[in-house]
Amino acid sequence: MHGMLDNLLDFIRKDGLSKQLEHSFLGIEVEEHRIDRKGRLSRNPHPQKLGSRDYHPYLQSDFAESQSEIITDPLSSVEDVMQQLNTLQTVLAYSLQNDDRIWPFSMPPALDESDRHFIAKHFDRPAYKEYRDYLIEKYGVARKIITGVHVNYSIPDSFFAHLYQHYQHDFESLTSFKNMLYFRITQNFVLHRWLLTYLFGASPIPEAGFFADASDPCWTHPVRSIRNSRFGYVNDSADHVNVTLYSSFDSFVSGIETAVEDHHLFGPAEFYGPVRLRGQERLNEYRSKGISYLEFRVFDNDPFSANGISRDTLVFLKIFLLYLLLAPVDEQNIEDKLKEAFDENDRVALERPDKPTFKQREGIVILEKMTKLVKDVGVADHDIFTVLQKFTDILAHPQLTPAARLLPFVNDGSLREKGVEIASAHKKAMIKSDALLPSLSNFAHQTQTLIFKSVELGIRYTVRKSQSNKEVVNLTSGEITRKLKLEDYKEITLDNSEKYLRELFPTLK
Repeated sequence: MHGMLDNLLDFIRKDGLSKQLEHSFLGIEVEEHRIDRKGRLSRNPHPQKLGSRDYHPYLQSDFAESQSEIITDPLSSVEDVMQQLNTLQTVLAYSLQNDDRIWPFSMPPALDESDRHFIAKHFDRPAYKEYRDYLIEKYGVARKIITGVHVNYSIPDSFFAHLYQHYQHDFESLTSFKNMLYFRITQNFVLHRWLLTYLFGASPIPEAGFFADASDPCWTHPVRSIRNSRFGYVNDSADHVNVTLYSSFDSFVSGIETAVEDHHLFGPAEFYGPVRLRGQERLNEYRSKGISYLEFRVFDNDPFSANGISRDTLVFLKIFLLYLLLAPVDEQNIEDKLKEAFDENDRVALERPDKPTFKQREGIVILEKMTKLVKDVGVADHDIFTVLQKFTDILAHPQLTPAARLLPFVNDGSLREKGVEIASAHKKAMIKSDALLPSLSNFAHQTQTLIFKSVELGIRYTVRKSQSNKEVVNLTSGEITRKLKLEDYKEITLDNSEKYLRELFPTLK
């Protein structure tokens, strides 16, 4: 059935659908730990200034109280994504208590037994207690506090609806057509995962105490990405959810359903594969209602970006996902190919980061194909070519990879000193800026103040400038949305902003 999709590119060009692909949506989830000034995990609670985690749309916590999670809205422009992500990071930075700061690495800072005990016993989200206790018993604390960046990706529904006109005789419904295309991206992503591990791997060493059990590996040299290796954030082999789940859409859905029914997994959220299907509450609903978006879970925190992920990474990823959409998947022996891809990714993850990867030539060919593709599809511009050339250079020169760039800072088997230095610099850049919200410095101070306090309280926002250059802010809490212009809040200050917002949203908790 996949062969009938081989003319996708022709239809996309013929029907002028390139712009819709260019405006695919990205949403970012960044997990990151709070640390104290010495580089130990913070024992302060979730910042008190922030609205309740019961409803906060942007600023949450994860497995540990020290583990913050930042969640952007899905946005079609990379610039808008980065603008919002930086705004959320800045609000979080201001909320930090007792000189906390944000640890820039995926691998947690040094752990001792008191840290493990504190994490296990201190968790202020009762609704998740049963699941969390189960995870601690099964995996231990250390593996569960590895952090990372998840990228959510969706293509406008109008793209699928328009393209489906050419395929409606080959698929029983628009939903099955949409699922087929999303799952093609999913399979190709798994088959090409090694490339992202090479380009973006940034977890070269474990800090003291991470591998504490006798059965844990003895770490002898830095690698590209512990997190993306078999020693990182993965399911146990006894869970019966290995990479062959991705052999087909039905295999994926039924495989996870069976693992949950047989009590190998607590629920679908315990599946830690590189890609998750998203958009439905129940797995079987993907068959009838379809995939809404994909969640890619393979990115290490980028220590060289205060936001946890860089703009160039997202520009690259949009083109890479376009490439995966249009690249056919050879279904013959697909299970064997997926197993091989898993092993190759693990090998790349555990390579020395300053040495060429064994997949180097293949990677350069992929980048050449991506460069040709953006021309063929009609989305090429100077910026895209510059980004693709940058990552081609990184493939040719492994010392430019994030993991290799960290090697000079390893001191006595630790990145603690560099981690604290980066954490302090990132925090200072955000809270010592002339602008309250540096990414919105082209907006009035009152607008920045309104958005700052809205984010603190857990109110959704959008901000833009109208054609007449007027600043327009939309705020949403629950079922209520307010559209505001600068003249509506021109007297706002940090001191009166909460009172102003609570008057706009009387039911705000």
